[in-house]
Amino acid sequence: MTALDLAQLPVWLGSLLWAMGRIGGLCLVAPVFSSMVIPLRVRAAVVMVLTMVLAPLAPATIDPLSADGVATMAGQILIGAAVGFVLRLVFEAVSFGGQLVAQSMSLGFAESINPHGGGSSTVLSQFYLALVTLLFLAMDGHLRLIALLADSFRSLPPGTSAINLNGLQAVVGFGAQLFAGAVRVALPAMTSLLVVNIGFAAISRAAPSMNLFAVGFPITVSLGFIALWLALRSLPGAFDALQNQAWTLMRDLTGS
Repeated sequence: MTALDLAQLPVWLGSLLWAMGRIGGLCLVAPVFSSMVIPLRVRAAVVMVLTMVLAPLAPATIDPLSADGVATMAGQILIGAAVGFVLRLVFEAVSFGGQLVAQSMSLGFAESINPHGGGSSTVLSQFYLALVTLLFLAMDGHLRLIALLADSFRSLPPGTSAINLNGLQAVVGFGAQLFAGAVRVALPAMTSLLVVNIGFAAISRAAPSMNLFAVGFPITVSLGFIALWLALRSLPGAFDALQNQAWTLMRDLTGS
């Protein structure tokens, strides 16, 4: 009985390592799971709990200390990181859309430290990012992501070929959604503010002596907040469309 347990030890260790590699790669990149707002210990605990739950789904008769084991571990990290990166692009597209709106309403200079990813960004982009994060959690997106990860161990078990070149090209091609999605998110508010700026251009031609900077700035900001309030109604639909495209690509990458 003891010999049988010792013989199974590399398999158990490999299952833990393969699950930890794929889950760790996801949690390093995926939104919400990689947020710097969450303490590092909590994120590490989430990885460990998910590893213990999903490890039985990742058996493989590969020695984790061999060259094949190292290559398998790298492949698991790549799979998790690719899935998380696709979803990350959706959130970054929304954040970039908020930055475009902020620049249109003359609030591009209003920046603060971004608690989610570090660095600085406009306050409006952080507001958009907080809204879509709450939408993502309210729609059980985090649970759906864990379910997708569990299904990936059945459709793409450790020891098989990881994401191929076509899959990586699809991930890179999806990067175009960073700009297309940002325009989709920001277009309603930017269109309204464009009409306001055209009106100021007509006023400047009719009354060249008027100080439009002193008069136009508060009007632009005030009308910008009204346009932003009206444009927020279209944000859930734009986010849902981007998210559906991301889920389709993530299922294609994992074969689930």
